[in-house]
Amino acid sequence: MLITLESIFPNPAIHQAVRRQAHHNQRIHLVGGCIRDLLLGHPSHDIDFTVSGDAIQLARQIADELKAGFYVLDDERKTARVILQNPQGDRYYLDFARQRGFSIEQDLRVRDFTVNAMAIDLLEEDRIIDPLNGALDLRKKQLRACNEHSFEQDPVRVLRAIRLSMQLEFQIEKQTLHWLRAAVGLLPNCSAERQRDEFFKMLDGRQIHTAVSLLDRLGVLQILIPELMATKGVQQTSPHILPVWEHTLETLRWLETLYDLLLRGPEFIKGESLLAGMASLSLGRYRNDLKEHFSATVHAERSLRGLLFFAALLHDVGKPLTREQQADGRIRFLHHERSGAEIAGKITRRFAFSNPEVERITLMVREHMRIHHLASISNEVSRRSIYRYFRKLGDAGVDVCLLSLADTLATYGIGIPPEQWERELAICRQLLEAWFEKRDETVSPPRLVNGDDLIKRFGIKPGPQLGRLLESVREAQAAGQIHTVDEALNLVELLLSDDSLGEGTENHGTENR
Repeated sequence: MLITLESIFPNPAIHQAVRRQAHHNQRIHLVGGCIRDLLLGHPSHDIDFTVSGDAIQLARQIADELKAGFYVLDDERKTARVILQNPQGDRYYLDFARQRGFSIEQDLRVRDFTVNAMAIDLLEEDRIIDPLNGALDLRKKQLRACNEHSFEQDPVRVLRAIRLSMQLEFQIEKQTLHWLRAAVGLLPNCSAERQRDEFFKMLDGRQIHTAVSLLDRLGVLQILIPELMATKGVQQTSPHILPVWEHTLETLRWLETLYDLLLRGPEFIKGESLLAGMASLSLGRYRNDLKEHFSATVHAERSLRGLLFFAALLHDVGKPLTREQQADGRIRFLHHERSGAEIAGKITRRFAFSNPEVERITLMVREHMRIHHLASISNEVSRRSIYRYFRKLGDAGVDVCLLSLADTLATYGIGIPPEQWERELAICRQLLEAWFEKRDETVSPPRLVNGDDLIKRFGIKPGPQLGRLLESVREAQAAGQIHTVDEALNLVELLLSDDSLGEGTENHGTENR
């Protein structure tokens, strides 16, 4: 098969730099998913190579030549990564691994799936090495294991099989599914970090609710996140139309729809609905802002989108512990978001997420009821409430807007009263407007006074009181109550005469939903 490789590489110089290092005593093969994606016509940001020589040394040389990032992935297995970034900010990963066995054919036969077991020798780029007929499986749209011991050799492939079947929209071949089921119990033998990374790729992919549902049916989810099993069979009363677990899956489904709608456009969602149309009309103006927001990261290896979906999966995990049934039959979950945040913290730490990631996920779980409360009061949100919202959530407040909307649709279904949906959209529109368009006005206004000003003027000592006074001034400024230095100083004088002023109380109304 005659193919060209230029479409794989973001820059021809990368191809040339790696190819120059290939010679008869150091064979370099392009392998794995990038060839699969090339044949499917899909872009790929992960480019894998096998090296018959020293893969780590080669990767270091390539990184030096390209002035790219470099680090060792696994010193024992002799694998290393080169990280590149194009002018648009897109990242590309070149992974170099020592060839297993004496030939590339031996290496390919111990890989995960036949569609990933194809290679191209950089010294003979005019043909694909395909000993297991992976190209045929691509045409059949089926995922087939390379051998009967594939999942035993690496149980994380159980997760990868489900992820790829969703990503590629392939069927898992019958015998492969049998081997997969038999290996589910071996997952605990793999490190929490490897489980996390493969599961996270699933949350960052397509058909997330279907993937999670399949994980559940195969018994995988019980091993990954056993805390979620307690949500099964937990009934809910109006306005909920589904039990807790089914509601969680529906939240994931709506979240994926809303994310694609608001960040990619209505042409990227399956089917049309009045609810989606209303969301697009109300929030579509922030598409570019949302794209830029979600292009940021708190960890180089994981996206904000994936963290959002992880939080959505856990957002009601605290409900089983807080369930109360009243005399009239109504079921309530008082402060379930607080219990859920504690559980989410344990889960994310068990998966060895970074501290900023743990904080972000637990924050989204803890605060996912805020917008519901605001919408239950009015379709207008005050400047003070906007300030307090982002003071608590920071930029995660943008993510919670999407989570809240998905949670609402999962609660009511397509029969949601139009006024209820309009109110939730109106609150989110005002919050996003404040964050993206009026940040200096209502989210983070420039300070009128600082600590030194108050110390000199009022003789206040540094400490908690000083911090409270500065925050009260900032909040009043964000609320539009004060605009000048004199007004700020007058407010401080008033607060000093009555320490109870400016403390502020908040009731988030989280007792019901």
